[in-house]
Amino acid sequence: MSLRPVVRVSRPVRACLSGEDLDWIGGRSACVAIDLLTTVEVNGRVTAEIASDMTLFEWTQGIWRFLGQRIPGVAQDPPPVRVWSEAPSASGLATSTALIMGLFEAFVAVIPAAASVSSEVTVQWAYEFEYAICNGGGMDHLAIARGGATLFDGRPSGLPDLLDHVDFPAEWSLVVVDSGTPKSTPHHIRSVRAQYAASDPVLAEYIERSDTASGMVWEAIRARDLRALTDAMTEAHRAMRDLQKMSTPLIEQLRSLARSAVGLPLKISGAGGGGALIGVCPMTDAAAIAESLRATYHEIQPGIQVIIAGSVGVYS
Repeated sequence: MSLRPVVRVSRPVRACLSGEDLDWIGGRSACVAIDLLTTVEVNGRVTAEIASDMTLFEWTQGIWRFLGQRIPGVAQDPPPVRVWSEAPSASGLATSTALIMGLFEAFVAVIPAAASVSSEVTVQWAYEFEYAICNGGGMDHLAIARGGATLFDGRPSGLPDLLDHVDFPAEWSLVVVDSGTPKSTPHHIRSVRAQYAASDPVLAEYIERSDTASGMVWEAIRARDLRALTDAMTEAHRAMRDLQKMSTPLIEQLRSLARSAVGLPLKISGAGGGGALIGVCPMTDAAAIAESLRATYHEIQPGIQVIIAGSVGVYS
């Protein structure tokens, strides 16, 4: 099989503003795609696998085999892959999903026999591949694929339903505070699935509160009401922390310091403990807020990052 030359694909990550786990339990989730890009470069002129780490090696091999089962004439070995990312890994920003989607899209683009494969099919395949790894939901895949701000209604299997989709207000910036402590999403999903199977009333309360918060988040985005948005994100965080134990003492310390230092409410993004916090502020204030937070966090723990990001526009 003759492969096309070098292909480069960049995908954003996403911040979950409310509704972690609801994309596969049932209920509404609200996300925004942010411009911290994960880039995948595939060299179609060579058919020998190279990868920078074992996870990338395994995913590259696995995705190539996955495609080989669906596209005729795919060679046994994948072409070389190079990956780099602007987002912190294992931080609750769906960097793994961005990488998986980038690999699928780049491989499909480099295989001539895959010319008829639509972007919708590629997203579905990426979801199926990742579901086999961690048994999670699909809001990350759709949020990244669609760009902008997205509101989903989850279901027990398959990609969630897209309820609404708009550009995130351009006058707002996203403040990403990476705690430097990685998440363990597969372990978290196993735990929540056990709660779900047992009809745990604590999980039922979490679903209700988180779904309500997602509705509030969406109304605030639609109304371009920043105060209402941060209030709704705070309620979403409290449900995650108080009912599902998704926060940590360090995360709560970082939230408290951000409130006292710059008046910025922060919400943890993604399930699994640790990871990154997300805040939203006026774009005109973002640089000063970031500078103040970096100074505030300097003595707390090495490895804490404060990153200012923008939203990615709606993809047509």
